[in-house]
Amino acid sequence: MIRHRIFDRGAWIFVILLAAVTILVPLLNLLLPPSSPFHVPTYLVALFGKYVCYALLALSIDLIWGYAGILSLGHGAFFALGGYAMGMYLMRQIGTRGVYAHPTLPDFMVFLNWQELPVFWYGFQHFPYALLMVVAVPGVLAFVFGWFAFRSRVTGVYLSIITQALTYALLLGFFRNNFGFGGNNGLTDFKDILGFNVQAQETRVALFAVSCAALGVCFLICRALVTSKFGKVLVAIRDAEPRTRFLGYRAESYKLFVFTLSACMAGVAGALYVPQVGIINPSEFSPANSIEAVIWVAVGGRGTLTGAVIGAVLVNYAKTTFTSGVLAPYWLFMLGGLFIAVTLLLPRGIVGTWQWLAQRRKASAAAKAEPPAQPAPRAAE
Repeated sequence: MIRHRIFDRGAWIFVILLAAVTILVPLLNLLLPPSSPFHVPTYLVALFGKYVCYALLALSIDLIWGYAGILSLGHGAFFALGGYAMGMYLMRQIGTRGVYAHPTLPDFMVFLNWQELPVFWYGFQHFPYALLMVVAVPGVLAFVFGWFAFRSRVTGVYLSIITQALTYALLLGFFRNNFGFGGNNGLTDFKDILGFNVQAQETRVALFAVSCAALGVCFLICRALVTSKFGKVLVAIRDAEPRTRFLGYRAESYKLFVFTLSACMAGVAGALYVPQVGIINPSEFSPANSIEAVIWVAVGGRGTLTGAVIGAVLVNYAKTTFTSGVLAPYWLFMLGGLFIAVTLLLPRGIVGTWQWLAQRRKASAAAKAEPPAQPAPRAAE
């Protein structure tokens, strides 16, 4: 019964397609020669991996916006924090192979005349500790932020503005050289991850497969959550929070939990993103990135989960296509126009509109299948 509730037709299709992509892309890259028309180049594997990380970020936003009504315009901060946690681990793996060949200090610290490693860099030479920080740092920040915001009953546009202010404050902090995270240049020049060369073809393929697996696991977690009684309470909070409180539910506790979970998912997305693109810098904290991620969810379909993934992939594919030609200077105008068009003409998004049309066809077919009502017999005079 629980399995049937989690795996509806759309969820089954999504899981099967994701599993097929996870298997086929690595096989087409590793087993086929470059001369084959079905060969997937390594640079495309890395590009697809980046799309999958963006899809995981969009999924985390859809969980809180589509089902709990929490519009976060600063979710890129959690994405970037997870990326910095992974970047710190990768920097600790460089060792004497850096430009300055210092066994402990990263190159940017040697260049800035740092004498010793800061305390908050301790432990990042160990992969399990880095994985813990990938989830813990965004999760703790989201928990503290949500504790004060939700218990103060900050909602709507005010909460969105505060989340945007949070990510902008982090942006300014990470830009400073004395903050200990590389300043404007950020963290880059990665060498190894778990002893494997991050530039190697096999490593790229493995990172892509792990990213797809993480997306699948997070999707199943979200499906299990939103199809449970907990998810029904989230929808009730989204549609009528005062009435839900009147019924005895602690709305702030539900919102705090789902907001923290969403931040942890965004941190995992950022951690998988960094080794595939090879750099993490303060620009990832830009409020524009968080707003763009919200557009992905709106395009795909808010409150559908699969729509968030589809929207992230489609918009980023369009971005890759249009930012490399004559239309590159106009991409932001196209993105803004897309958001306006979706808001006015397709408010349910791609998947949401498809589901709405399917329900209408089903209701229409059911109405036609019903036998016509027989008139009541007249009473005998």
